[in-house]
Amino acid sequence: MATRTQILIPIGIAAIIIGAAGLVSIPKDVKLEQTKFPMGIVKIDDILLQVQIADTRPLQTRGLMFQEKLPYDQGMLFVFDDETVRSMWMLNMQFALDVIWLDASGNVVYIQKDAQPCKSAIETATCTFTNGNNAKYVLEVTSGFVDKYNITENSKLEIISI
Repeated sequence: MATRTQILIPIGIAAIIIGAAGLVSIPKDVKLEQTKFPMGIVKIDDILLQVQIADTRPLQTRGLMFQEKLPYDQGMLFVFDDETVRSMWMLNMQFALDVIWLDASGNVVYIQKDAQPCKSAIETATCTFTNGNNAKYVLEVTSGFVDKYNITENSKLEIISI
Protein backbone atom coordinates (compact mmCIF):
# COMPACT_ATOMS: atom_id res chain seq x y z
CA MET A 1 0.00 0.00 0.00
CA ALA A 2 1.33 3.45 -0.95
CA THR A 3 2.15 5.89 1.80
CA ARG A 4 0.63 9.33 1.97
CA THR A 5 3.94 10.90 0.86
CA GLN A 6 4.18 8.56 -2.15
CA ILE A 7 0.77 9.80 -3.27
CA LEU A 8 1.11 13.51 -2.45
CA ILE A 9 4.53 14.10 -4.03
CA PRO A 10 3.45 13.12 -7.61
CA ILE A 11 0.24 15.14 -7.21
CA GLY A 12 2.24 18.18 -6.07
CA ILE A 13 4.69 17.83 -8.96
CA ALA A 14 1.80 17.52 -11.44
CA ALA A 15 0.15 20.67 -10.02
CA ILE A 16 3.40 22.64 -10.38
CA ILE A 17 3.88 21.43 -13.97
CA ILE A 18 0.28 22.29 -14.91
CA GLY A 19 0.56 25.76 -13.35
CA ALA A 20 3.91 26.48 -15.03
CA ALA A 21 2.63 25.24 -18.40
CA GLY A 22 -0.40 27.52 -18.06
CA LEU A 23 1.76 30.56 -17.37
CA VAL A 24 4.19 29.80 -20.19
CA SER A 25 1.35 29.29 -22.69
CA ILE A 26 -0.20 32.72 -22.07
CA PRO A 27 0.54 34.91 -25.11
CA LYS A 28 2.80 37.89 -24.31
CA ASP A 29 0.14 40.49 -25.15
CA VAL A 30 -2.22 38.79 -22.68
CA LYS A 31 0.27 39.30 -19.86
CA LEU A 32 0.00 43.06 -20.15
CA GLU A 33 -2.30 44.46 -17.53
CA GLN A 34 -3.58 47.24 -19.83
CA THR A 35 -5.62 45.66 -22.62
CA LYS A 36 -8.32 47.38 -24.67
CA PHE A 37 -11.34 45.27 -25.49
CA PRO A 38 -13.96 46.12 -28.11
CA MET A 39 -17.23 47.11 -26.42
CA GLY A 40 -20.79 46.00 -27.11
CA ILE A 41 -24.30 45.82 -25.71
CA VAL A 42 -26.22 42.64 -24.92
CA LYS A 43 -29.48 41.88 -23.22
CA ILE A 44 -30.11 38.80 -21.10
CA ASP A 45 -33.80 38.51 -20.39
CA ASP A 46 -34.66 42.20 -19.84
CA ILE A 47 -31.28 43.23 -18.40
CA LEU A 48 -29.07 45.44 -20.59
CA LEU A 49 -25.33 45.01 -20.15
CA GLN A 50 -22.37 46.87 -21.55
CA VAL A 51 -19.85 44.14 -22.35
CA GLN A 52 -16.20 43.88 -23.19
CA ILE A 53 -15.87 41.57 -26.19
CA ALA A 54 -13.28 38.77 -26.11
CA ASP A 55 -13.39 37.50 -29.69
CA THR A 56 -9.75 36.61 -30.37
CA ARG A 57 -7.57 33.96 -28.72
CA PRO A 58 -5.33 36.51 -26.92
CA LEU A 59 -8.34 38.48 -25.63
CA GLN A 60 -10.09 35.26 -24.57
CA THR A 61 -6.99 34.09 -22.70
CA ARG A 62 -6.64 37.51 -21.02
CA GLY A 63 -10.33 37.83 -20.11
CA LEU A 64 -11.00 39.82 -16.95
CA MET A 65 -7.55 39.20 -15.45
CA PHE A 66 -6.26 42.02 -13.28
CA GLN A 67 -9.50 44.05 -13.31
CA GLU A 68 -10.47 45.25 -9.86
CA LYS A 69 -14.26 45.07 -10.19
CA LEU A 70 -17.16 44.69 -12.58
CA PRO A 71 -20.40 46.61 -11.90
CA TYR A 72 -23.70 44.73 -12.26
CA ASP A 73 -24.49 46.54 -15.53
CA GLN A 74 -21.28 45.30 -17.17
CA GLY A 75 -19.81 41.99 -18.23
CA MET A 76 -17.50 40.25 -20.62
CA LEU A 77 -18.80 38.31 -23.60
CA PHE A 78 -16.55 35.62 -25.03
CA VAL A 79 -17.43 35.03 -28.69
CA PHE A 80 -16.14 31.84 -30.30
CA ASP A 81 -16.18 30.69 -33.93
CA ASP A 82 -18.06 27.48 -33.23
CA GLU A 83 -20.07 25.60 -30.64
CA THR A 84 -18.14 23.17 -28.48
CA VAL A 85 -17.53 22.42 -24.80
CA ARG A 86 -15.82 25.48 -23.27
CA SER A 87 -13.64 25.78 -20.16
CA MET A 88 -13.12 29.08 -18.36
CA TRP A 89 -10.32 29.71 -15.89
CA MET A 90 -10.00 32.21 -13.07
CA LEU A 91 -6.24 32.85 -13.09
CA ASN A 92 -5.23 36.37 -11.95
CA MET A 93 -8.85 37.28 -11.18
CA GLN A 94 -9.48 39.74 -8.37
CA PHE A 95 -13.12 38.82 -7.66
CA ALA A 96 -15.64 35.99 -8.05
CA LEU A 97 -17.87 35.69 -11.12
CA ASP A 98 -21.10 34.14 -12.29
CA VAL A 99 -20.33 32.43 -15.61
CA ILE A 100 -23.11 31.79 -18.15
CA TRP A 101 -22.59 29.47 -21.14
CA LEU A 102 -24.86 30.05 -24.16
CA ASP A 103 -25.48 28.26 -27.45
CA ALA A 104 -25.44 29.89 -30.91
CA SER A 105 -29.09 30.91 -30.50
CA GLY A 106 -28.41 32.69 -27.20
CA ASN A 107 -30.04 30.03 -25.03
CA VAL A 108 -28.45 29.49 -21.63
CA VAL A 109 -27.01 25.97 -21.50
CA TYR A 110 -25.21 26.17 -18.15
CA ILE A 111 -24.61 28.54 -15.24
CA GLN A 112 -21.71 28.47 -12.77
CA LYS A 113 -22.47 30.73 -9.83
CA ASP A 114 -19.79 32.29 -7.65
CA ALA A 115 -16.73 30.99 -9.54
CA GLN A 116 -13.82 31.79 -7.26
CA PRO A 117 -10.44 33.14 -8.45
CA CYS A 118 -7.28 31.03 -8.45
CA LYS A 119 -5.06 31.84 -5.52
CA SER A 120 -1.99 30.81 -7.55
CA ALA A 121 -1.03 29.36 -10.93
CA ILE A 122 -0.57 25.99 -9.25
CA GLU A 123 -4.30 25.93 -8.46
CA THR A 124 -5.36 26.49 -12.11
CA ALA A 125 -6.81 22.98 -12.32
CA THR A 126 -9.12 23.67 -9.36
CA CYS A 127 -10.35 27.06 -10.59
CA THR A 128 -11.19 26.09 -14.16
CA PHE A 129 -14.89 25.64 -14.85
CA THR A 130 -16.33 23.46 -17.60
CA ASN A 131 -19.78 22.25 -18.51
CA GLY A 132 -20.72 19.33 -20.73
CA ASN A 133 -22.85 21.39 -23.14
CA ASN A 134 -21.72 23.00 -26.36
CA ALA A 135 -21.47 26.79 -26.18
CA LYS A 136 -20.68 29.51 -28.72
CA TYR A 137 -20.77 32.33 -26.15
CA VAL A 138 -19.76 32.68 -22.53
CA LEU A 139 -20.94 35.67 -20.49
CA GLU A 140 -19.04 36.56 -17.33
CA VAL A 141 -20.70 38.85 -14.80
CA THR A 142 -20.05 39.77 -11.18
CA SER A 143 -20.89 37.05 -8.68
CA GLY A 144 -24.46 37.50 -7.45
CA PHE A 145 -25.78 38.76 -10.82
CA VAL A 146 -27.53 35.47 -11.65
CA ASP A 147 -29.46 35.45 -8.37
CA LYS A 148 -30.11 39.21 -8.34
CA TYR A 149 -31.71 39.15 -11.82
CA ASN A 150 -33.13 35.60 -11.64
CA ILE A 151 -31.14 34.32 -14.63
CA THR A 152 -31.95 30.65 -15.28
CA GLU A 153 -31.43 28.04 -17.97
CA ASN A 154 -34.65 29.42 -19.48
CA SER A 155 -33.01 32.83 -19.98
CA LYS A 156 -32.05 34.11 -23.41
CA LEU A 157 -29.20 36.35 -24.58
CA GLU A 158 -29.82 38.94 -27.28
CA ILE A 159 -26.80 40.55 -28.91
CA ILE A 160 -27.62 44.18 -29.63
CA SER A 161 -24.18 45.28 -30.83
CA ILE A 162 -20.75 43.71 -30.78
